[in-house]
Amino acid sequence: MSRFIFPRWTDKFRHLVTLLLAGAPVYLIVLLVYGAKAETLRVGYQPKQPIPYSHAMHVGELGMDCRYCHSTVEQAGHAAIPAAATCMNCHHAIRADSPFIIPVREAAAGGEPLRWVRVHDLPDYAYFNHSAHVRRGVGCESCHGRIDLMPEVFQTQTLTMQWCIDCHTAPDQHLRDPALVTVMGYAPPGGRQAVGAAIRKASNINPPNNCSTCHR
Repeated sequence: MSRFIFPRWTDKFRHLVTLLLAGAPVYLIVLLVYGAKAETLRVGYQPKQPIPYSHAMHVGELGMDCRYCHSTVEQAGHAAIPAAATCMNCHHAIRADSPFIIPVREAAAGGEPLRWVRVHDLPDYAYFNHSAHVRRGVGCESCHGRIDLMPEVFQTQTLTMQWCIDCHTAPDQHLRDPALVTVMGYAPPGGRQAVGAAIRKASNINPPNNCSTCHR
């Protein structure tokens, strides 16, 4: 009967179709298992950077504010990567002769720019605005982890769609006074949940969960 429906030459593909149908469930299972692995979600991802910059030293020990280097987080969608000239504001006098500073000094003088490797890289189809979160009091550590304890920055959160939805559904624990967004180890009297709930109510913060929020 199949010969009256399909041309005879299609008979040679029947075994291939059968194989595909039999292998589809196995493929889906493997895909789901692999998709849930930490390596796929980039948790722990720690690329090698052009110079050994330590956030643990600059933020943790010296107490530098995140916004000194990432200066656009309160005004723009993207967090700026500091120019070499920003680094040289301090390092023209501090450890200026260190071999680690040579590439920075050369870049600031007009040479080859430093090629920093992005650690937290959302898919192109996902829209994220730093200023919208920072100005409402979402702490840096909620997404980036305890930067002040990292000699080398690595990804601590999955940054998946479900992870974002969970925060938009119950944001209280991530909210704080916007003036304190860069504070690491934030632990207010009364607890983060209670303080965040009060801030959400006072500021009328109601994060949207519709698709167009992130997919524009």
